[in-house]
Amino acid sequence: MCTVVIDVEGPGSARLLAVRDEDPEREWDALGEWWPEEHPGVSGIRDRRAGGAWLALDPAERRLAVLLNRADVRDLRADAVRSRGSLALESVAGRSPDGPLAMHGFNLLEVRPEGARVLSWDGVALRETPVPAGTHMIAHDDLDDEETPRIAAWLPEFRALGPAAQSPGWAAEWTALLADSARLSPEDDRAIIRDNRPHGYPTQSLLFCTAEVSPSGVEVEYHALPAPAHWTA
Repeated sequence: MCTVVIDVEGPGSARLLAVRDEDPEREWDALGEWWPEEHPGVSGIRDRRAGGAWLALDPAERRLAVLLNRADVRDLRADAVRSRGSLALESVAGRSPDGPLAMHGFNLLEVRPEGARVLSWDGVALRETPVPAGTHMIAHDDLDDEETPRIAAWLPEFRALGPAAQSPGWAAEWTALLADSARLSPEDDRAIIRDNRPHGYPTQSLLFCTAEVSPSGVEVEYHALPAPAHWTA
């Protein structure tokens, strides 16, 4: 149940904040070039178990992708399900998913020179949602979904900060707002820094990244939380 806030200035120019929720027992590696043979020049946050990436970027191609889980609308046989970990890596290599897919549901946020979009798979259909100019938010459902409590609570606050491209300190401003949101209990369904166990999932917020995609490349800052679902200044 990850969360992404993105501000799109125009094609090939966007800034974003991505919070990763995962089972703390599932080990990962911090941002780095973990796939030098298969994906030279690509950096990402690697899942050690499956070898894929939650977030990946190719600075030379000005591409970035973030993977968020989404509920399935039909049951899939456990022995037939493929890992979603390849999606972000393939995306920054220029190979977006094409349905049908033997995977659990996902939202794949892609930021490329031609624009930003979300590819959503629910186990039956693959949909594309362009991300227009302005500030938007996505979690486990649709873009800017007002039925998602954290989006209803915090998207207006991020929008009130104004266009990120007009503020040299946008990343610090967004991180400060993320800190404000962490005053909520991580078990509160409005929380961005989350403990999803009361909602039936073993995942907790583990890290966040800020990223900027521009005509000059892609820059990402990685920040691990001191403990799962726990924020400190």
